[in-house]
Amino acid sequence: MTTETQALPFQETVEAKGHLIDSHIMEKIFDAVVASNGRFEVERFKIGRTNEDPSHLRLKVEAPSAPKMQEMLSHLLGLGCVPVDSSNAELYQVERDRCAPENFYSTTNQRTEIRHGDRWIPVENQRMDSLVVVADGHAYCRLLRDIRAGDMVVVNMRGIRVVPEAKERDRLSHAFSFMSSGISSERQVDTAVRQTAALVRDVRAAGKRVIVVAGPVVVHTGGAAALATLIRKHFVNAVLSGNALGVHDIEASMFGTSLGVRLADGRQQEHGHRNHMRAINAIYNAGGVAQAVASGKLTSGILYECVRNKVPFVLAGSLRDDGPLPETVTDMCKAQTLYAAQLKDAGLVLCLGSMLHSIAVGNMLPSWVRIVCVDINPAVATKVSDRGTGQAVGVVTDVGLFLDLLAKTLVEA
Repeated sequence: MTTETQALPFQETVEAKGHLIDSHIMEKIFDAVVASNGRFEVERFKIGRTNEDPSHLRLKVEAPSAPKMQEMLSHLLGLGCVPVDSSNAELYQVERDRCAPENFYSTTNQRTEIRHGDRWIPVENQRMDSLVVVADGHAYCRLLRDIRAGDMVVVNMRGIRVVPEAKERDRLSHAFSFMSSGISSERQVDTAVRQTAALVRDVRAAGKRVIVVAGPVVVHTGGAAALATLIRKHFVNAVLSGNALGVHDIEASMFGTSLGVRLADGRQQEHGHRNHMRAINAIYNAGGVAQAVASGKLTSGILYECVRNKVPFVLAGSLRDDGPLPETVTDMCKAQTLYAAQLKDAGLVLCLGSMLHSIAVGNMLPSWVRIVCVDINPAVATKVSDRGTGQAVGVVTDVGLFLDLLAKTLVEA
């Protein structure tokens, strides 16, 4: 005698399409249903017949309550599931600046579309932790601080389609294959360098930009000359950093020290502790970094090559900054906006010895922009990934050594 399981009161039918098996998305879909105390029934599953064909899943899901169903749908949405009877996305007109309704949709860094005017339209400027604003038939990611009265924002879960990054099968993904081995100090540095160099070439060939996010450790470890070479040889399209990188880069150029330590022999220079302040003072006297280059006061280094080769750089300030340099942006909202502007059309971001700036940049990027995070501390790359930037790959090594090998590999090729 068999007992028929009684259906749960809240039901929905969802669909998902893509490389569901080899990207482990399907098992995540099933786990999301169970985690919300729900049940699922596979109504249809069609597996792709070739390595290019997507699979298709149609799933009936049940939940014990309306809140649990909303929780489940929220998880499923992020995995690429869409309700079969999806209507147009629900819009709400904002009444006050920077004040969104409680039920606003918060974006991920995955490709997203919304249903508007009975058709699916892509969400532009994709990034995580934003709202979706619809205007003139287009949909945009917009930060909460930039929401204005009258904006039409997407609310609830209907009419939203997320396309998770699938396991790729193209040549570029093979150059990125060291992702699969995780973050490890046992990975051969020269292998990681060759693969990163291949990524740089492929990204540039595709017409995308290579962005460097760098901390002052680049200078401390002797990597400034290598990074300057990469800028001079046009392998870098923008440099994003903080005040400290600029100060110590200029200190190294003018006085041959970094934090008062001679780069030539690693010995402390007498009264060298004041060299970084002397560097800041010299730039103020010149009227700025560009003026120091033009007048011949600054003759080498990272910022020197940026100025000479018209490569933009953004220095974001912090509470602990000395000076800061005249170019340092002390308004954090403005600095974020300037960072985001330089990250447009990025294909690869190299994060070099800067945990906070790397995490910040990762949060601004869509999931399809590749990130290589180089740091002597494996926890840095882990933190970047744990904060939602799943596409980040960690290379645990000395930043100066990595840059030196990367410059030689790219320049000598």
